[in-house]
Amino acid sequence: VQLQASGGGLVQAGGSLRLSCAASGSISRFNLMGWYRQAPGKQRELVARINSGGITTYADPVKGRFTISRDNAKKTVYLQMNSLKPEDTAVYYCCAAETIWGQGTQVTVSS
Repeated sequence: VQLQASGGGLVQAGGSLRLSCAASGSISRFNLMGWYRQAPGKQRELVARINSGGITTYADPVKGRFTISRDNAKKTVYLQMNSLKPEDTAVYYCCAAETIWGQGTQVTVSS
């Protein structure tokens, strides 16, 4: 399966963006789907992940602001990002089963 992330862009602090990760094939067979991000000069880090039962996990910096969801019928995983901060600026990647990676989408938050 291939993953295609989209929805990134430039937004002011306090704004919102919705990222989408469209898969070329079924994602229902993957227990874990997730979003990661990598800021310049930093290591890639987990943002959020969701399992096949809908249980979610969030990194502390995004708790209460970001929401991950998955639609197996549409073969798509979403990341709703609200109350964005400049420190959220990064390239965001989607991932299936922590082994299959999509290309990144740039998110830039201006102060």
